[in-house]
Amino acid sequence: MKVLGITGGVGSGKSEVLRYLKDAYGAWVCQMDETAKELQKKGGDCFDRIVRTFGTSVIDSSGELDRRELGKLVFRDRAKLEELNAIVHPAVVERVKQEIGEKKREGIRLFVVEAALLPDVGKELCDELWYVYAAEPVRRERLKASRGYTDGQISRMIASQPDEERFRTVCSAVIDNSGSFEDTKRQIGEKLKL
Repeated sequence: MKVLGITGGVGSGKSEVLRYLKDAYGAWVCQMDETAKELQKKGGDCFDRIVRTFGTSVIDSSGELDRRELGKLVFRDRAKLEELNAIVHPAVVERVKQEIGEKKREGIRLFVVEAALLPDVGKELCDELWYVYAAEPVRRERLKASRGYTDGQISRMIASQPDEERFRTVCSAVIDNSGSFEDTKRQIGEKLKL
């Protein structure tokens, strides 16, 4: 089984690439952000540790984590963000490792791990890392059209992610998704050797 990591900045078109890999190649897709959310739900591996570390103010009226409140706490305090990451990141990597093992036993030939943070978290799980690139003006237009974000929101999101040089340094291949998706599919076909 090949384990392929897909990473890239917000608005680069990773979701479209993932859909194509699933539909055209039968890939099993694992999004690390979704795994993290699962682990942070009440009863999940990270929930109790997060509440012990950050207090009951991060619990909402339904008894689940108030992600907005937690976000306010950690994004204005680097040390708190590092504390949260130290709880969540190892648990996510362990869960994805288990899932890779399960899918390998099931005979899945292509397992795709997706995360914007793959250059820093989880890259050791992957046989290859691909950077889905799109020029910043293209990314901005996509985010305005699909999510209704303002220029300010987009700038903050882009600034919070690894920069292009980091992605290019860590990844073994670049998929340029700035143009037509037909061109993107051609690039994937050339690079994906199963």
